[in-house]
Amino acid sequence: MAGKEYVKSAIDEHIASRIQLRRMMLGLSQKDLGEKCGVSCQQIQKYESAANRISAVRLFQVSRALETPVSFFFMGLPGNLPDETKATKSHRVCSPDENDPMGKTETLRLINMYWKLPNDKQRTIIMDILSALSQGDKVSVTEEQTDNGNFLN
Repeated sequence: MAGKEYVKSAIDEHIASRIQLRRMMLGLSQKDLGEKCGVSCQQIQKYESAANRISAVRLFQVSRALETPVSFFFMGLPGNLPDETKATKSHRVCSPDENDPMGKTETLRLINMYWKLPNDKQRTIIMDILSALSQGDKVSVTEEQTDNGNFLN
């Protein structure tokens, strides 16, 4: 007996993109996430592309594997979505904007590297450098900031 054909909705696509975003924020591969959830990397790929709808149980497992509350996957959804019609089914809840830095892989890499720095002192130095660069200032790191010339410790 064949079930109803799955037609992805804007909500399915939104949740899929949030799963991918969180996975990338943590620097995990689809294979890594699949292993944590007990599914194949192909299944994770289908969840992230909204080719397969993710069940509540699996979403809970994914949230635990990605160390985030289930509510994370729903953030950004409007509070009251109207019933879908044929005219609205292809619309995304939030269209990716190519100028939005939060949608870029480069941004996620930068965030990951920043939080992998071993201490607050190094993060402060990086923020000072980025702040100066964004304002067009010349960047100089003092010996006091680098702990006697050793920036990495």
